Amino acid sequence: MPARDGEAQLAVVFSATSNEELRDAYDQWAERYDADLRDFGYTYPAPMAGLVCRYVADRAAPILDAGAGTGAVGEVLAILGYMVLVGIDLSERMLDVARRKRVYAELRNQVLGQPLDFPDDRFAATVSAGVLTVGHAPPDSLDELIRVTRPGGHLIFTISTPAYESGGFRDKLAALTAAGRWREVEVTRLWHPLPNAPSEASLTARAYVYEVR
Repeated sequence: MPARDGEAQLAVVFSATSNEELRDAYDQWAERYDADLRDFGYTYPAPMAGLVCRYVADRAAPILDAGAGTGAVGEVLAILGYMVLVGIDLSERMLDVARRKRVYAELRNQVLGQPLDFPDDRFAATVSAGVLTVGHAPPDSLDELIRVTRPGGHLIFTISTPAYESGGFRDKLAALTAAGRWREVEVTRLWHPLPNAPSEASLTARAYVYEVR
């Protein structure tokens, strides 16, 4: 796929108006996704894996990769020795690519913003990179991610600046803190996760770490 086609596919996912449109867009992009994101200078996996290492000492602890896509974050976590990785994504074709990497104990086709098919307190930590952004998972996704993460465990996730400022995430983070559902542990500085992407898609983002109460 030429670079301009990758840019066009990126525009499609950012303009999706429903889960169905988003699923179709990622299904169509799955086989070229990793290569196109390398061209865009994709930077999420390294800082997210670094934060997991900072807060999850037990390499045998079960970790949920929420919005795993093709498994870019899981690949890095596996290299670092994390052995029980579970991934979910709304695109089955993206998960097919992730399966070929052989780093996940389990991969399931599930949608953030809907009830997740896991018991309470299933995971020692949950990581979500690049998913809490424009046109993707809604703020209410965080309720289920807290539910499936153990008390004392950590949620480690990114939020794009537009989603934080005008997509409801600022208020959601504050409401969950006020309700005693979690406590803030760390917030990174802003960075560009896709520095070589077209300007309209080159969003800034921060990573957030919260401890579940």
